Amino acid sequence: MNDEPRPAPSVLTRLQRGLETLYRVDTRLQVEQFVISESQRNDARTERAPREQVLLRQEGDDDLGLGLFVDGDALSNLERNDPAARLDDDNFADFCLAVEGVSHFIYLALCAAEDRRVSALELELQAEVDKFACCALLTAPDRSNAPELPELRRRLYDEVSFAADLDDEEHDRYRVANAEARRYARVLDHKYMASRRVPDMLPELRRFY
Repeated sequence: MNDEPRPAPSVLTRLQRGLETLYRVDTRLQVEQFVISESQRNDARTERAPREQVLLRQEGDDDLGLGLFVDGDALSNLERNDPAARLDDDNFADFCLAVEGVSHFIYLALCAAEDRRVSALELELQAEVDKFACCALLTAPDRSNAPELPELRRRLYDEVSFAADLDDEEHDRYRVANAEARRYARVLDHKYMASRRVPDMLPELRRFY
């Protein structure tokens, strides 16, 4: 019998479990098996190289290849500064980066399994909402280790800048997703979080999903 302790699940794995539990979905996939390195991403010769990126490749008529790149320094930082223990300036940006990647991965996997088309705007909007949901739920009911929710919304949706290499269509898509998620997060905050009605917020998040 092997008595060696099992390694703790990675941040990406925990995020996948958390989001799939929240939305009551099951991709039947393990995100870690789809994570690609920077060299693998470079081999794909993508037009852009952001710190988080999902790569899709059609393989035959029915199969879809899926790869997730998340900046290695960000993942290392999250392993050192576990957001489950504390979410602060040391890990906030990297945590949001990881949430975005896992959100994209799950949503694309589900749509592919259902043979359903998904727009890039739909994908980005869900990721923006997932950032708020993950940050808010991660620290509820103990708010002592997180910024106040208005401050959280400000950091997520107001203190943002878009990459300079986005074309006009991409820039508009990110801007619209940010604005719509900001409005929805404000509703969630005022209707549920401010009055500590967190359990009542979960069906609303699932309806939106």
